[in-house]
Amino acid sequence: MKVLVTGGTGFIGSRLVKALLDRGRVHDIDDKEREITGVRIADVTQPQQPLPEDERLETIYGDFSEPGAAEQLLSEDTGVVFHLAAIVSGQAEQEFDLGMRINLDGTRRLLEASRSLKKPPRFVFSSSVAVYGGDMPGVIEDNTPTTPQTSYGSQKAGSELLVADYSRKGFVDGRSLRLPTIIVRPGKPNAAASSFASSVLREPLQGQEVICPVADTTGVWALSPRKVVDCFLRAAELPTDAWGMNRSLCLPGITVTVAEMMNALREIGGEGVAARVRFEPDPFIEKIVYGWPTRFSPKRCIGMGFKADNDIREIVEGFIDDYLGGEFVH
Repeated sequence: MKVLVTGGTGFIGSRLVKALLDRGRVHDIDDKEREITGVRIADVTQPQQPLPEDERLETIYGDFSEPGAAEQLLSEDTGVVFHLAAIVSGQAEQEFDLGMRINLDGTRRLLEASRSLKKPPRFVFSSSVAVYGGDMPGVIEDNTPTTPQTSYGSQKAGSELLVADYSRKGFVDGRSLRLPTIIVRPGKPNAAASSFASSVLREPLQGQEVICPVADTTGVWALSPRKVVDCFLRAAELPTDAWGMNRSLCLPGITVTVAEMMNALREIGGEGVAARVRFEPDPFIEKIVYGWPTRFSPKRCIGMGFKADNDIREIVEGFIDDYLGGEFVH
């Protein structure tokens, strides 16, 4: 059986691809564990990290949202689709038409292509906690209504509804995961409004100064790259009955403030590392980030076997081990 990963050259996608190849097996819509005979990556950019050298791996570069493109990504033996590709939050807010074309219309095209297969695939969609916003309760519960206040959040919420309806019709076996802020991202900052949450940890550990655009009291609901990949795999292996009528799920995480991130830097690297962070408010970033929820009570996902990190120190140490070779610049 073959697996498709859109956005597979990104840092989460590439980790997921490696995990799939290492595991070698995945569950299909009949809840049968099948051998992975091929993993196809679809993306528009070259990989940020080297991809595994594996004869089962195939990479296709191009815009899957173009007419007819999504159909070329799937074959009759495609049993699982992981849809991670997206225009990130800050860019989606600034470039409305692009965000709609990729994030909403592109998801619809991929669902339609999946619908055309003789056997419906499992369809795991990467959504976001940005589906919440505005006048929210202090703690987001499993039954809290989605109230997005950004274009990105609206596009993700709309895509969740599509995944749910295509599942109701039997076209796919969908499950949408509302991702927390994933830290620490390797590489360079991107256009995501949450990019600062990685930058204030990543750059100082590599000896570079960085500007934080929000106050140190700013909190995020966070999850590590290690744990989010585990969550994607868990979502794909759960039987259809485990999801019921609600195909959307908030993933577990931890609430962490920028001040707590700074404390973790001091504990691990010393005052000199933490001193590489300077604070200069950016109203554009603040307006987006301050509208996001930071506290959740994800009882449903925990009951389904999804797991979060223990604390921010564990996340930082995982980044040092996975991406910095176990060393950092003091």
